[in-house]
Amino acid sequence: MRGKSLMIQGTASSVGKSVLCAALLRIFRQDGLRCAPFKAQNMALNAYVTRDGLEIGRAQAMQAQAAGIEPDVRMNPVLLKPTGDRRSQVILDGRAAGSMSAMEFHQKKPALRRHIREVYESLEREVDCVVIEGAGSPAEINLREGDIVNMSMAEAADAPVILVGDINPGGVFAALVGTMMLLEEKERARVRGVIINKVRGDPAILKPGLVMLEERIGVPVLGVVPWMDVQLEEEDGETARLHLQQGTGDIDVAVVRLPHISNFTDFQALALHPRARVRYVCAPAELEGADVVVLPGTKNTIGDLLELRRCGMDAAIVRFARAGGTVVGVCGGYQMLGETVRDPSGVESQVEEAAGLGLLPVSTVLSEQKQTAQSQGRICAASGWLSALDGQTLSGYEIHAGETAAERPEAVVWMSADGRPIGVRNGEGNVLGTYLHGLFDDGSLFSALAAHLKPAAGEKREAEDFAAFREREFDRVAAAVRASLDMEAVYRILRGEQ
Repeated sequence: MRGKSLMIQGTASSVGKSVLCAALLRIFRQDGLRCAPFKAQNMALNAYVTRDGLEIGRAQAMQAQAAGIEPDVRMNPVLLKPTGDRRSQVILDGRAAGSMSAMEFHQKKPALRRHIREVYESLEREVDCVVIEGAGSPAEINLREGDIVNMSMAEAADAPVILVGDINPGGVFAALVGTMMLLEEKERARVRGVIINKVRGDPAILKPGLVMLEERIGVPVLGVVPWMDVQLEEEDGETARLHLQQGTGDIDVAVVRLPHISNFTDFQALALHPRARVRYVCAPAELEGADVVVLPGTKNTIGDLLELRRCGMDAAIVRFARAGGTVVGVCGGYQMLGETVRDPSGVESQVEEAAGLGLLPVSTVLSEQKQTAQSQGRICAASGWLSALDGQTLSGYEIHAGETAAERPEAVVWMSADGRPIGVRNGEGNVLGTYLHGLFDDGSLFSALAAHLKPAAGEKREAEDFAAFREREFDRVAAAVRASLDMEAVYRILRGEQ
């Protein structure tokens, strides 16, 4: 082993690989190393836009921030963004490379191996070490031949592997032993330790099982990591976060859980606002009691719009807005709030045109060319609750296909730094749509909206900047992981000594 990399693989998806990678990157940074994250292939609808306007998975951006370095497209050269049950948009080196079925992409994997290795080596040369994240499980034997992200990546990087199992659903010992059994001999030789993750209660009760586990698999247990309520951005649309209420504020925010919801990380920051209480809704009856309804981003605007129509949610949102309720649309949700959405090139859907909710005087035409950029939006010519922010600049990022045209210029209240309209409101001022993701991160937009909806009672609490919160969360998670693992053994594995 060359001592330049360490790979974290899991017995399954959602075992906590992304968070453990972030924790290790923060620990290495604290210990004086310059490290970078890497994941050869990611499948996620939560993406991040780098400074040079390229898309990568949200987890690798978060991990880069944990390491204290700028997110770089080389950290995630292949990103798949599902547009339906069987197709995904393929993002290669940060740019859209078309839509493919699972089988079409599988056939292209062998050709991608050399490119991925070259990208990895370019990144590796610039840092002291790379923490590589696997995907799913390396024991998916039906996918071994086309593997580009698990053991084939470990071999390409000559990286030792730490295998992670999640105790929370049960069967963690069977999962770890079974995974090791299904690996080929040369793959098993790369596994230098295992971690049992998400343990609730006293870890001492696991001791007899840990001894037996080490005897069965022949590698040491590096530690038992406790369950942590981690408040970092996630990329998995099946996260439990979408089923739980977040925040304890007095303003009830109902975020519509679209089938292809994307970049829901916008609302993790919102849930930290002292006046916000965020919940995700799927049915019209769930809008009862809401102060604000949010239509989030989506990877299939027309498809999700038609689903809203099928379940009656579209009419419920319109009734809510007509009664004076506040509605905010972000990215694909902004497009849905307009008069029409057209997809003449079949970028996201086989349906060429669909009527929107008609709450904003805009129309959208989707195209294969995507707008991906870190952006600043300035609130201009504002009245009503937005007047508190008139002239203020809010930072975020854009990531959308197509253009949205405003039918009434006076409706535009949010302009990008280069003069493009990125935000529109209706005449009554209670419906707002924007392309700017991250609009809630610094707290100022929601503070203005909350003050308009309900004057604050009691002591005023300032909104916390999400970036500052994230830094504290990295340190908290790193401290818990450092205390739980045999870090001397981890460093020996990294150096190739164990």
